[in-house]
Amino acid sequence: MAEVSWICKRTIVSTKPVEAGKFCSLSVLDRIMEHNHLRLVFYYQHTKNMKVGESTKILRESLSEMLCAYPIVTGRLLKTPEGHWMIKCNDAGVRMVEARAKGSVDKWLQNLDREKELNLVHWEPMFHKPYFWSTFYVQLTEFEEGGLAIGLSCTHLLSDPICATMFIKTWADMTLNGKMVSPPLFHSLPGRTGRSKTINHGPGPELINRYKSSLEKPASVVQVKQTTVLLAFNDEMVRSCMAMSRTTPGSPDQPSPTPFETLAALLWVCISKIKGTKSGLISMSICLDMRKVLGLDKGFYGNCMVYNEVPGDGIEDYKLSEAAAAIRQVVNRMNSEGIMDLIEWLEGKADEFASPVNGYDLTFVNLEHADSYSAIFEDNFKPIRASYYIEPTVGDGNILVLPSPPGEGSFSRVAMITLLEDEAISLLEDELIQKLSPTTLMVADNKHTNADSYP
Repeated sequence: MAEVSWICKRTIVSTKPVEAGKFCSLSVLDRIMEHNHLRLVFYYQHTKNMKVGESTKILRESLSEMLCAYPIVTGRLLKTPEGHWMIKCNDAGVRMVEARAKGSVDKWLQNLDREKELNLVHWEPMFHKPYFWSTFYVQLTEFEEGGLAIGLSCTHLLSDPICATMFIKTWADMTLNGKMVSPPLFHSLPGRTGRSKTINHGPGPELINRYKSSLEKPASVVQVKQTTVLLAFNDEMVRSCMAMSRTTPGSPDQPSPTPFETLAALLWVCISKIKGTKSGLISMSICLDMRKVLGLDKGFYGNCMVYNEVPGDGIEDYKLSEAAAAIRQVVNRMNSEGIMDLIEWLEGKADEFASPVNGYDLTFVNLEHADSYSAIFEDNFKPIRASYYIEPTVGDGNILVLPSPPGEGSFSRVAMITLLEDEAISLLEDELIQKLSPTTLMVADNKHTNADSYP
């Protein structure tokens, strides 16, 4: 088994000093995520001979250049007189860990589990004096026989997975071209226009009730051992599952569920069977990026992912088509008016959340549009895989639906599934999963085997 060893830990600051006296306020969608953090790992394969340490030096220098555009990342947390978190923009910088791993990146990926992968992304919980705590950590791990892993961790308070991906993409652009193709945009969430501020219309109450339940019944962090498996569904598999998910199979006029809705329905049904539900499906929530719904530019930097509940109590006999239809209905109801209702309701309440907002449910996060594979640092130095973690784990489990590497078909997706260890193993043995036969890219902890031996 490959081993990781730390070489050093240093602070990277921007090449230009931050404007004195600058502060960044945080939105209510930021502040409710205080109790979560993110970990991302991007894997790269070298195509040219480079000495160990050479890549790290190049990336260290380009990160320093890139940080000039990210004062919220190099700054530190403070509380306003009202008790809200904010960022004092300064030159405190980002912590970087430099590491080495034995073997090659290819060998590493052939024998991978959650515990092993998290060695590639350093994270430190909030210091008891937050102002002295780095909110972002970068780990660069060079493999002795070729390859590189870039790990990024940060508090969810300042970044959702889309923003974290944008951070790595901007860093890659700076390294490749010496400039930022799409610099981040820091501004407030949009306000309501042309409507009454009375919260009594659209699907707003539905969203508000979902967050109210997290506020009134805080979910505790799961204490029992959980593990993560990574399943790759190719284009043909997803299309086959979409056909099975139609309410009226074979009807050309009926809109098909999206790949996210399809895979969420599939895994919701399978996991409900594993957990032994007798009537309906287990409680389930979806988490969607709302930038497009709110009319925000893709470069908007800030939390903009919203949770909503999908009822499963009326879905009998584990029907895939009914599960997909239920998810689709909730997705379609998440419009701008409902999101504005939620934002307005959260004003004055965002700092009251005492635990992660993903709550007690089985949670599905749609990261289909995370631009992971465009983070190209050098010519022919492209990411070959990307992993995402939203921590800590609460509730019945967490499933992230991610894009597949380019060239694998427009409907291909990767599902990153975190469950109790025995449930994760049972999922791989489920009849429906076996029928579709996805490729297992990451196995349950301590269950190492050749991925090809799995369905």
